Amino acid sequence: MPTVDSKGRIVLPKEVRERLGIEPGTEVAVQEEDGKAIVEPETDPDRIIERMESLVEDAAAEREPRDYDDLDVYARDHADTVRQGARRSDRDE
Repeated sequence: MPTVDSKGRIVLPKEVRERLGIEPGTEVAVQEEDGKAIVEPETDPDRIIERMESLVEDAAAEREPRDYDDLDVYARDHADTVRQGARRSDRDE
């Protein structure tokens, strides 16, 4: 019988994963229904994207903005690349 570890993770039995088509990396929806946890593979791309956007939005809201000069070299390089792409896009319009 599966157990819950200290981080709340549960390993689904192989037979269950196979029947449900759950492979490594599969997004799953977890909900409570009548006192039971229901785990279902999420196959709707729009719902997956919606969830990812929500996670990014939540993470950005919790993050404190940093000045460009306080960024490490990799973050500055990324910011510069994004700015250059935006400038190119503006010129192309």
